[in-house]
Amino acid sequence: MDAVRMCCAGLDVHQETVVACVLKGPIEQKPQCHLKTFGTTTRELLGLQDWLSEHGCREVVMESTGVLWKPVWNILEGSCDLVLANARRVKNTPGRKSDIQDARWLAQLHRCGLIEGSMVPEQEIRDLRDLTRYRSKMVQAVTAEKNRIHKILQDANIKLTTFMSDLYGVSGRGLLQKIMDGEVIDEVTVKNLVKTRLKKKVPQLLDALNGKLRRHHREMIRDHWDHLVYLEKRITELEARIEAKAEPYLEVIEQIDSIPGIERTSAVTIFAEVGPHVAEMFPSDA
Repeated sequence: MDAVRMCCAGLDVHQETVVACVLKGPIEQKPQCHLKTFGTTTRELLGLQDWLSEHGCREVVMESTGVLWKPVWNILEGSCDLVLANARRVKNTPGRKSDIQDARWLAQLHRCGLIEGSMVPEQEIRDLRDLTRYRSKMVQAVTAEKNRIHKILQDANIKLTTFMSDLYGVSGRGLLQKIMDGEVIDEVTVKNLVKTRLKKKVPQLLDALNGKLRRHHREMIRDHWDHLVYLEKRITELEARIEAKAEPYLEVIEQIDSIPGIERTSAVTIFAEVGPHVAEMFPSDA
């Protein structure tokens, strides 16, 4: 393998240790190899930063090992030209291996220009990505709570979803609140609660509400309902934080939003994943 870098380093990152290998020397000669193991506390990682600086090494590569690479990246980001390697693409030959061999292998590949780095955007985009991914998890949790309430209603033979397309609209939420409170629901109550075309379905809704609802069901629905309301509130707060983070990139996000079939939330999420420098980060549209 022909070298293209005079000085570079490979880091084998683990939970408790980082093994660093620096290779340096003229590209036409066999490089000098310097090895050292560091801990993963901030103090130890700052020591790694100083050690790399002492060797005049700015070009550093590490594997994308779970989330363990992130604190190392955060410390070295300002002082080194970092490359994050896909672990599958830099896999060493099978057999007896050690952390030192892995670090040296990474350094050798990087010295020869054989590592294609993964896309790691700047800190602001990484923060936005954390928020959008967390929002997705929260939305999944909301859906799970709604499904649990639906199952309890089925267990109690309450068939509201047969006649209501959206149990969590204004009408459905009003009826659910009455169910949880254990109130007697008559025709007048239903008429006052439901909106629009549902007013024509009052007799069917009354029939659907006539189930075998026990106190246990009401308490379980209440538990899930309280959590659902909490999650919806947190999502609203989270979306406000996402909008604040996304404000500097509104022009690009609006361009993504203009694509047919993509709405605002999806546009922000897509932007957070690909970043603002798509042409530089990705070699092709594929």
